[in-house]
Amino acid sequence: FAPLAACFPGAFGLTDDAATISLAADEELVVTADLLTAGVHFRADDPPDRIAQKALRVNLSDLAAKGAVPRSYLLSLALPCDWQLPWMEAFAKGLAADQKEFSVSLIGGDTTATDGPFTIAITAMGSLPSGTMILRSGAKPGDLVFVSGTIGDAGAGLAALNGSLPGAADVERHILEHRYQTPSPRVTLGAALRGIATAALDVSDGLLADLGHIASTSNVRAVVEAE
Repeated sequence: FAPLAACFPGAFGLTDDAATISLAADEELVVTADLLTAGVHFRADDPPDRIAQKALRVNLSDLAAKGAVPRSYLLSLALPCDWQLPWMEAFAKGLAADQKEFSVSLIGGDTTATDGPFTIAITAMGSLPSGTMILRSGAKPGDLVFVSGTIGDAGAGLAALNGSLPGAADVERHILEHRYQTPSPRVTLGAALRGIATAALDVSDGLLADLGHIASTSNVRAVVEAE
């Protein structure tokens, strides 16, 4: 994993126990964390590069929903005792591709062995101008609700991978499977919404559940006209 930290000076090539992150005087650090477990958040037999990318991207999506620009992340792995080097090389290759796409760098982490399922813990960090983070709690009566992307693609992709969409065309199955395995964090959109969106979060629990989080935290109700 050391090559994944090469472009971040404060990571010290992963040779130390900690990393440093420099911020401008008018910036704030935004931190988020997600834990993913095989059989719960991804299929154990999914391609290793896509497993890595999903684990990173769900964290980048959280940063995007706050209006933050991704900077770095910590990676911790609980590895089954039968893991193989080629699998881990492919996993790292997936991270390398996403680091290039989203301009983010690995700066540290940890590994351990486990008798249980493969587990990935990522803590991602981003930055934004001080006082501009988009909270869950800012929604007001009269606000409109917007969603980027298509609701349900990931769920349909999992169904396709499990053989539950027998009538789907090959191209449709491929698109849906890709949406499940490699979600698209709205990094550019999130930063552009600073000062415009009153509240935001990424849809990870489902539209109604996550809209409910905003409504509850903001002490408002939401009306959704499904059609």
